[in-house]
Amino acid sequence: MELGSILQFLENRSILVTGATGFLAKIFIEKILRVQPNVKKLYLLLRASDTNSAMLRFNTEIIGKDLFRVLKEKYGGDNYYFNSFISEKIRVVAGDITRHDLGIINDDNNLLQEMWHQIDVVVNLAATTNFDERYDVSLALNTLGAKRVFDFCKKCNRFKVFLHVSTAYVSGEKEGLILEMPYKMGETLNGTRGLDIDEENQLVDATLTHLNHHNYSQEHIKSSMKDLGIQRARKYGWPNTYVFTKAMGEMLLGQLVKEDQTVPLVIIRPTIVTSTYKEPFPGWVEGLRTIDSLAVGYGKGKITCFLGDPKSIVDVIPADMVVNAMIVAMVAHADQRYNNNNNNNNNNNNNNKDNIIYHVGSSVSNPVEFKCLQDYGIRYFAKKPWIDKNGNPVIVGHVTVLTSMATFQRYMALRYFLPLKGLEIANTVCCKYFQAVYLELNRKIKFVMRLVELYAPYLFFKGFYDDTNTEKLRRAANESGIENETNIFYFDAKIINWDDYFTNTHIPGIVKHVFKNN
Repeated sequence: MELGSILQFLENRSILVTGATGFLAKIFIEKILRVQPNVKKLYLLLRASDTNSAMLRFNTEIIGKDLFRVLKEKYGGDNYYFNSFISEKIRVVAGDITRHDLGIINDDNNLLQEMWHQIDVVVNLAATTNFDERYDVSLALNTLGAKRVFDFCKKCNRFKVFLHVSTAYVSGEKEGLILEMPYKMGETLNGTRGLDIDEENQLVDATLTHLNHHNYSQEHIKSSMKDLGIQRARKYGWPNTYVFTKAMGEMLLGQLVKEDQTVPLVIIRPTIVTSTYKEPFPGWVEGLRTIDSLAVGYGKGKITCFLGDPKSIVDVIPADMVVNAMIVAMVAHADQRYNNNNNNNNNNNNNNKDNIIYHVGSSVSNPVEFKCLQDYGIRYFAKKPWIDKNGNPVIVGHVTVLTSMATFQRYMALRYFLPLKGLEIANTVCCKYFQAVYLELNRKIKFVMRLVELYAPYLFFKGFYDDTNTEKLRRAANESGIENETNIFYFDAKIINWDDYFTNTHIPGIVKHVFKNN
């Protein structure tokens, strides 16, 4: 694999970014603007009904974030010059990837024609990441939305590469070494036959028609569609709707690129994405990742136990490293069309253009155990306790560690199910006097059990993500000989000292950027 100058490739390029308000998307946008101000244009697709609504979202959810402060400082903190630069380099586009032509309105300025003529690269980051999202929503965004973006790419005259961001956890609950291999159309994790994306879409339509015909409430319809997603995912071996629909999105893209070889495709599969390691500054994070919800709950004194195998490896990777890997992969695969003659099973062939999958993670190169993450949180909040709304420090201590689902079930039975049963009896004897208390406690217990059901596969995960392709990509970048670019586009997880990163960067970042909102 040969790789030229990344900065030179980015110069005078026009890039479409879907899902532009997302966590990774914002870091990608900031990085491009900061390291290559001579990029021609970034078209940012935001889900909105019109341009004014899209601009409002852009100003509040993207450019108004603290993430862009380094870029602003580059312009001396002068709002006039910074705003002029942003106006020149960014075009905010209202749209929706679930619709034809991405829902872009072809106004008097012929926006669609402009984009088809100008765009060199498309980066698809639009997705719903909720584990138990409504099946209709998740299928439309994560699966069929990927096809809509692919169809858009085909209309771009100067097209170089389509970079699709998926997730490493399309692997489901596989154990052992998980290779960077694509999914074939209809492939399932448990061997169950009959997975057909068109039929899944028809099932969704039929179910919605049935529910609406019988005038069910919107809440009932929402719950039914969530349950349907989980049922369909588990039928074919995936633990939740999110990873199931992302896997089907990959299948669909793989099939499309074989049928139409004009669109170079590369798929990035990040693991659990955490706060920035170094750029634009350490510790920037937004929203709660899976492991961060534990830190927030523990730091605020709301968690009395941890569930998970202390020896299991938690595959985490800082967000800026993911973005750097995305950019390097984008450059490496520009103009590389699908080759029907290549053997897709040869995962060690450096020149095989079908090896379009990149795992971006740490479980092979620099693994960290679940127990270590617990220890980092305990040590941090013991030294720097969270101050509650009354100005009092929240004193935390060691918590009970439940190392199996059986242990968890016993814990819940003794601490919650038995008291709930007693409350139910008392409520019956006292003519529903404790009804409100009983219903609220029952609701909370059901909520916790639902969360455990969704997250348990990851708390006891026994897989390791092979990163052979990603390592080859990193070496190609190192061997390119372009001065300083290796330092600009770093993504080697081996350089991370996890103890230092979590205690001095990630957890402080969560406290600063996330705690106040949760």
